[in-house]
Amino acid sequence: MQSKGFTTRLVHADRTLNQPQDGAVHQPTSNSVLFEYQRVEELVDVFQGRKNAHAYSRQSSGSINALQNMLAQMEEGVGALTFATGMAAITTAMLTLLKHGDHLILSQFLFGNTNSFANTLEGFGIDVTLVDVTDVTAVKEAIKPNTRAVYLETIANPVTQVADLQAIGQLCEEHGLVYMLDNTMTPAFLFDAKKARASLVLGSLTKYIAGHGHVLGGAVIDTGLYDWTRFPNINEDYKSQPEEMWGLTQIKKKGLRDMGGCLTPDSAHLISVGMETLALRMEKCCTSAMKLATYLDQHDKVETVYYPGLPSHPQHFIARELFKYYGGILSIDLKPEVDCFAFMNELQLVLNATHLGDTRTLGIPVAHTIYYEMGAEQRAKMGISDNMIRFSVGIEDTDDIIADFDQALDKV
Repeated sequence: MQSKGFTTRLVHADRTLNQPQDGAVHQPTSNSVLFEYQRVEELVDVFQGRKNAHAYSRQSSGSINALQNMLAQMEEGVGALTFATGMAAITTAMLTLLKHGDHLILSQFLFGNTNSFANTLEGFGIDVTLVDVTDVTAVKEAIKPNTRAVYLETIANPVTQVADLQAIGQLCEEHGLVYMLDNTMTPAFLFDAKKARASLVLGSLTKYIAGHGHVLGGAVIDTGLYDWTRFPNINEDYKSQPEEMWGLTQIKKKGLRDMGGCLTPDSAHLISVGMETLALRMEKCCTSAMKLATYLDQHDKVETVYYPGLPSHPQHFIARELFKYYGGILSIDLKPEVDCFAFMNELQLVLNATHLGDTRTLGIPVAHTIYYEMGAEQRAKMGISDNMIRFSVGIEDTDDIIADFDQALDKV
């Protein structure tokens, strides 16, 4: 049978993978916290892993499993776990897989909240090294005998540095390291994380996957590529599961069960519906972002445009090989004499708001908001200027987006 296209598979995934009752095309939302068994032996089997069923909705439910099945299929993985937010997914995976004395390599360009969490890990006795992930040599030189994992984002937010994803994946495979890849900025329609040898695909479902700015969620997806028998931190109790499921089982038991950052059934439903139009939304916003970046790159009031689709971008040729499109995020530095606040206040279509991956175009002054707590010195290391503005391009008509920027720049 001929393989179906990306959107065809997503549109029909809930119906075909989860087989809802009564001909429903979406898995019904289950709001029951508890699950009854006629015989207590069945309940015991669920707790002890002999029966694949639900005991308590903090760990699993029909609604959550349905979304997890769809995410695993989308990334061609062996399984997935969902969380209340992207940060819940990221922090839970790190805290459950790493322990005191381990070493973790992180991208020095990580988004602010994940970067901040590195301090928390160090407080727990986990050694952290920040490196320039656009250079695989820098990653290789950071590896120590106690290194357990490498964590990075495909495209950094907000300066859009592109990691050397393929080379780092090969390096992690050679050294037996868990390759944790945050794919928030370039979901599966744009980028094949499994092809880059990712072990775990992590990130926010709030952004492009759900896509409409109305629900929070996060996920960890195991691609099935990592050999968990090589990982020294797996609890013996979880080795009764198939080897390919050891990592997810530990994250689930020590994370969802013990830490409780679980997704609600209603949120799972909203995310699964949003997923259906992922490719359509991404194609639109990426096409508009490319045209907007080209327009801004030629404007005399703009100093620099940060967008991987531009030939002037430092990692343009890497991005061209990796991604179907170049993403929906771009940032700009206005000329020093142009007040970024005044410019943003003149924009009529663009929303002054944090968030990205929304259907609406959003803008935010980076240094004054999402990276303010980091301080000027660290911002400078990440390439963030005081005049930088990040834009998340939406699905509005492209001409309308560019016209809004044009009239605002004319006024400042």
